[in-house]
Amino acid sequence: MGKGIKISQPLVVLDLETTGTWVEKDKIVEIGMIKLAPGGVRQDYIQRVNPKMSIPPDVIRIINITDADLKDAPHFEDIAGKALEFIGDSDLAGFNIRRFDLPLLEREFINAGHSFHWRDRTIYDAQKIYHVHEKRDLVAAYQLYCNRELRAAHSALGDAEATMEILAAQIEKYGREEEGIESLKDVDYEGSSRYFDKERKFCWWNGELYPTFGKYSRKKHIKDIFNEDPRYLEWIFAADFNEEVKALVGKALGGEFPEAPAGL
Repeated sequence: MGKGIKISQPLVVLDLETTGTWVEKDKIVEIGMIKLAPGGVRQDYIQRVNPKMSIPPDVIRIINITDADLKDAPHFEDIAGKALEFIGDSDLAGFNIRRFDLPLLEREFINAGHSFHWRDRTIYDAQKIYHVHEKRDLVAAYQLYCNRELRAAHSALGDAEATMEILAAQIEKYGREEEGIESLKDVDYEGSSRYFDKERKFCWWNGELYPTFGKYSRKKHIKDIFNEDPRYLEWIFAADFNEEVKALVGKALGGEFPEAPAGL
């Protein structure tokens, strides 16, 4: 609620819900902001946004917002002015906002015809502060998941034993015991199913396949690259990439492209 935070100038604490984790491509579906004034006055801003694209099923499971929930919501360009006015000249705070929320929000503002110079402001990133001050090593993980002190830390076998116990606890907490360790395969936000190949060189986004490396990384999908710069695909085909990638690119050079899996 902001209670107990002493500030000398206005502070906006913000969070975004989005269609995914690509700063360069994904869209805002909800923006929430709390504005605190030095005198203690608090203002809230909450707005859902129609992203003009379908939300992937794996993201819906996390944010619990569906396409149907947003069909009558305004587009970002319709609310950008009011959102920017709410922020004003405030300092900014959030969790992982330097790497994700602020760059993505800046891109959305620019696309809506507004400037957002967040780098000129004071930024308080709770994730960065957390990571600097709290341990995130094996000892801390063992204490968290196994609720015991790791006494054999930094002996190879002792660390391996502790890791095995942590994995067992994580299966119980996050996975499915009947599947064992394989139930932990896809715990990351993006989900491994979004990647076309095992080395994650190409990834699905909004029904198109994008490279995750090189000058077109997450910027142009493979069909656009074929139409605009086929020599780049020829370079990939001739370079030292795995056979899975070479097969993909070889077919693309012949005008044959894979179909996106359902929901991607």
